[in-house]
Amino acid sequence: MQSSTSMSGIAAKLQHDREKAQGIGSNEQAVKYLSQDFETLRRECLERGRLFEDDTFEAEVSSLGFNELGPNSYKVRGITWMRPTELTSNPQFIAGGATRTDICQGALGDCWLLAAIASLTLNDHVLHRVVPHGQSFDEDYAGIFHFQFWRFGEWVDVVVDDRLPTRDGELLFVHSATGSEFWSALLEKAYAKLNGCYEALSGGTTTEGFEDFTGGIAEVHELRKAGPQLFKIIKKALGRGSLLGCSIDITSSADSEAITSQKLVKGHAYSVTGAEEVEYNGDMIKLVRIRNPWGQVEWTGAWSDNSSEWYHVSDEDRDRLKQRAEDGEFWMSFSDFLRHYSRVEICNLTPDALSDDEYQKWALSKFEGTWRRGSTAGGCRNYPNTFWTNPQFVIKLDEEDDDPDDNEVGCTFVLGLIQKNRRRMRKMGQDMHTIGFAIYEVPEEYSGKRQVHLQRNFFLRNASSARSETFINLREVCNRFCLPPGEYLIVPSTFEPHKNGDFCVRVFSEKQAGFEELDDSVEAHVEPIHVDEDDIGDRFRGLFGHLAGHDAEISAFELQRILNRVVARRDDIKTDGFTLATCRNMVNLLDKDGSGKLGLVEFKVLWVKIEKFLELFLARDTDDSGCMNSAEMRVAVEEAGFSLNNPLHQIIVARFSEPNMSIDFDNFVCCLVRLELLFNTFKTLNKDESGEVELSLLEWLNVSLL
Repeated sequence: MQSSTSMSGIAAKLQHDREKAQGIGSNEQAVKYLSQDFETLRRECLERGRLFEDDTFEAEVSSLGFNELGPNSYKVRGITWMRPTELTSNPQFIAGGATRTDICQGALGDCWLLAAIASLTLNDHVLHRVVPHGQSFDEDYAGIFHFQFWRFGEWVDVVVDDRLPTRDGELLFVHSATGSEFWSALLEKAYAKLNGCYEALSGGTTTEGFEDFTGGIAEVHELRKAGPQLFKIIKKALGRGSLLGCSIDITSSADSEAITSQKLVKGHAYSVTGAEEVEYNGDMIKLVRIRNPWGQVEWTGAWSDNSSEWYHVSDEDRDRLKQRAEDGEFWMSFSDFLRHYSRVEICNLTPDALSDDEYQKWALSKFEGTWRRGSTAGGCRNYPNTFWTNPQFVIKLDEEDDDPDDNEVGCTFVLGLIQKNRRRMRKMGQDMHTIGFAIYEVPEEYSGKRQVHLQRNFFLRNASSARSETFINLREVCNRFCLPPGEYLIVPSTFEPHKNGDFCVRVFSEKQAGFEELDDSVEAHVEPIHVDEDDIGDRFRGLFGHLAGHDAEISAFELQRILNRVVARRDDIKTDGFTLATCRNMVNLLDKDGSGKLGLVEFKVLWVKIEKFLELFLARDTDDSGCMNSAEMRVAVEEAGFSLNNPLHQIIVARFSEPNMSIDFDNFVCCLVRLELLFNTFKTLNKDESGEVELSLLEWLNVSLL
């Protein structure tokens, strides 16, 4: 969900956060995408005796794509949308269980997605979180199906009709080998709808599909630069029920699914299903078990099914390992694995995805956040003046890993940073930001403190303890770390500052870890200005009498005229002049008798305030430009007595800055007056000091219209 600084956007986000707190967005209570309810829509279609037609993802070229599959492309000529019942006499949703042969690639570059779908077929429990039970072309068929995907921190339920793009009576995209099973084609359509169109699915990584189908966190290990702990990582991952895939790179398109002399298939997605150590000729040998989803074509090298190595291990080890191998499964030494395969991808599953108690489970923490131009999009460490404004999170690692066999002292966690909705925004000509993160040890003076946002000087004086391997323009940056117990600060960012984006940061830790957003508390400490009428000098009284006129009070209109005359004479500040709205806010703030005008004392208080505001403004305008940038504004607001959190700083920049992110004097004064007015109003209503106020509709309108 793109966050917004409009009134309606803020209200929608508040409601969204409340629903999440009630469990909406879990796999059991998935968010209904576009507010479409599968059961309700199917029932309505059955009652009316008609097949469902989805008006939110029409059977039109706009659902196919925007460029290669756009309305002017030759590739969309001759495409017709047909239902499975029109393509075959006996369509099946899933026949005899979901298998790899149900998934054959069509005319779309989404093999990354198909490899992820294929991995689903290996785990029935995980599959049916994505493909809910109770769907068929027989009982209660109404041309409507639904699927569930994990979407940046929450599960969504996506409804589709079963009209599929075809050419010459054949499915254009994903299809089954037999042509009569349709769960994979409909799953692809639902995923295309979620991402805006089919073309948006072109090009991606298997890990992206892994995550959207499981809600897990996926990490990639390049085997040519495998770390010394990789075997242990694989063994632990299997013990935690993770999905593991491996593959061999191809050097040309002719290599795709080419079979090597030792019967390994290039460019093909394998699964890793086991990792064991056995004694062989007096040495301990590491072995991995690999599965070819084809169910045939197996490795013929060392430790394969009929190799001589098995004669040199104990009967117990041979029986233990060989009886568990199925067709298409084979063992190979870990050293051969590193030599022949290119990479291994590990998808670590969330605790709720694992139904079996035999697995150890990761502890999961997650937060959603936003980068907003001018307030919380600070860029990377190369930009020290703004880097500190990025959202900040703290993780507390208390318990060390359970690894009696090694002498390392540390806490293992996997940290993933995902940028949201960028694939969907391809239609608008936008693509992935370049993203990454840095990790800092929290100094002793800040230990245990959460209502504080660390500022520029901290980052100038402290080096990072760890960081993402790279800043890269992928949907997710993910790395594994092992750090000593302690508190650590995590700063996610785009590479360059001022890039708008929404993100989700997740931590999978071996032991329970505290994970919180680090942000300033929301409070006001504005020093009250006390003015006694007897202390007001004759000169100011004379000025007031001249400006106020016969009623001896100053209205918002008169105040606007006075202030604009004053600021027009100054060349050290830039302003378009005070607006009537700003002047009304000033009157509202200081008008004690409800007359809508300022008397002598009230006007004197305002005059002192404006002098203080001017002093603060000029002190923060470090480049003497006559205005402040948004980072300077953040500090100035704090110095004026207001402690605000990131969402409020985002609203302030959106509300009070110019298009170039500068803030002139009028907007600066308007912001501070408005903040003081809001804090004062809340304080008046919050009599019991509970921090909460309850208003009726009429009371709310009275307060907000003021």
